[in-house]
Amino acid sequence: MNPVVLVLSNAALPLARRIAESINGELHGAAARVEDADRLFDNLSDHLMHLFDQGRPIIGLMASGALIRLLAPHLKDKLTEPSVVAVSDDGSSVVPLLGGHHGANDLARQIASAIDGHAAITTAGDLRFGVALDMPPAGYVLVNGDAAKPVMAELVAGRTARLNGKAPWLETARLPLARDGAVCLTVTEKRRTPENLELVYAPTVLSLGMGCERGTEPAEAIALAQRVLDEADLSPRALSGVYSIDLKADERAIQAVADHFGVPARFFDAARLEAEADRLETPSAIVFAEVGCHGVAEGAALAASGGDGALIVAKQKSKRVTCAIARAVQPVDALSLGRARGKLFIVGIGPGSQAWRSPEVSSMVQQSSDLVGYSLYLDLLGPLADGKQRHDFDLGKEEARVHHAMELAGTGRTVALVCSGDAGIYAMATLAFELLDKGRAKLEDDAGLSDAARRVELVVSPGISALQAAAARIGAPLGHDFCTISLSDLLTPWPDIQRRIKAAGEGDFVIAFYNPVSRRRRTQLAYARDELVKYRPADTPVILATNLGRTGEQVRVVPLGGLNVDDVDMLTVVIVGSSQSRTVTSGDGKQWVYTPRGYAAKSDSVIDGKVAAQ
Repeated sequence: MNPVVLVLSNAALPLARRIAESINGELHGAAARVEDADRLFDNLSDHLMHLFDQGRPIIGLMASGALIRLLAPHLKDKLTEPSVVAVSDDGSSVVPLLGGHHGANDLARQIASAIDGHAAITTAGDLRFGVALDMPPAGYVLVNGDAAKPVMAELVAGRTARLNGKAPWLETARLPLARDGAVCLTVTEKRRTPENLELVYAPTVLSLGMGCERGTEPAEAIALAQRVLDEADLSPRALSGVYSIDLKADERAIQAVADHFGVPARFFDAARLEAEADRLETPSAIVFAEVGCHGVAEGAALAASGGDGALIVAKQKSKRVTCAIARAVQPVDALSLGRARGKLFIVGIGPGSQAWRSPEVSSMVQQSSDLVGYSLYLDLLGPLADGKQRHDFDLGKEEARVHHAMELAGTGRTVALVCSGDAGIYAMATLAFELLDKGRAKLEDDAGLSDAARRVELVVSPGISALQAAAARIGAPLGHDFCTISLSDLLTPWPDIQRRIKAAGEGDFVIAFYNPVSRRRRTQLAYARDELVKYRPADTPVILATNLGRTGEQVRVVPLGGLNVDDVDMLTVVIVGSSQSRTVTSGDGKQWVYTPRGYAAKSDSVIDGKVAAQ
């Protein structure tokens, strides 16, 4: 997650911006004292706790004592808590307060270098030995983290250490190494039960190659992988990843094994696996005929281990799964190999303002490498879109937009398809599933989805819809049964829309009209008005809500009989009340609209499971 720089005054704003730019962070400012920031907050304590709970690295331009007092009641587990750094207002001191071994020390050094300050590192191991034994570098996993504190205490007290195995980062550190050291630092891919005052590091040199039949149960794949590791006396912590052919990118069993061991799943095409044919121990002509390479499990394991790697466990089989293990000479960076299963987040950003965008949606956008959407919607993301590859589309190119997003995700990228309002209400989520459902897309070039695009992981996240936003701004017009109808006849025949308007009128539903007008289409809303006035009073309140949550927001209430089509544009949602909808004026003179649920007729009512006496 991107770090957050907290600034409490305009005076500290220039320094805060320098810090945010140097670490690719977000700038959050106190609303009462800061004029401009990526995000403004009202209550420092509440906002700080929200960021802390999210696990966001925090850099506070404030006194370290103040930051400590705010965080102290919430400290629980130093292994999971995010980095917290305090920076003095003049930038002279940069102090890592929490998470020193989990990035805060490095973050402090980076900030200090950018602003010519001093990183006040106080972690004993970093200062004395130039290494954090409880936070090994990429490519190594500390198997028994709980033992790090007593081991470090012994070393700081003057005891020596013996190194069992090879690891350049330990060999070049300023550790007091001796053959008879009191503490032991072991580096091995083998399973090992640590002794007293021993730290065991697993180098991620093992590559687990897997293949399976379509639809294999995850439990079978996990059981085979675990059995093979156990029989070879290998530590699962030494796994760099789970590897297979790209045809299996969407296979639940493969993904489940990766999740089980907490490592990435990466995929190679058949040509790359076939390049390992000469090194296979159990090549298969049958496999070649089916997928274009002579071995999936062994080939994938070898491809991940590199040219100097070697197969140490030949292909093992269960009923529907195969697996093999290769060992690399150096730790393997799985994320640099093959490609991931692509992921497509289909997100609704609400009306567009940050305040009405869910934290889940913001998190998904942050995780994405690419953003696809109508240009206005991408612009509304503001700083959240910084550093992302944008793919802008005009209105009217909805199918092309979704097709592009899915194909892009099919290359292994993480993509956010950005919609306004809710992604599943008159938006792009429906088109994505329609493309999956149909063999070919309804595009001008009649291009269907590629196989890779069909294998991407789809995640849909809700947003505040226009009808919800409009209702909230004016009161509670959706308090009873309601429906939504789009007046656009581009995709729905006009006779069908007419039938739905009549049915909603007869049913006395509150109705939210989407796409009420366009530049060329002006008659449908007039028809709806004239039809509905047959079923409900002419003074029924109608809400016209424009630019909700954005600059130029306007919410008006007019009577149904007086609804003027010229008062409505393409950015307006129209909510027509039922025959029971009412207006009421509060003490400050503001007019509200609500639709009662009929409880006034009862002496006692049950609302949301609670009895309310009238």
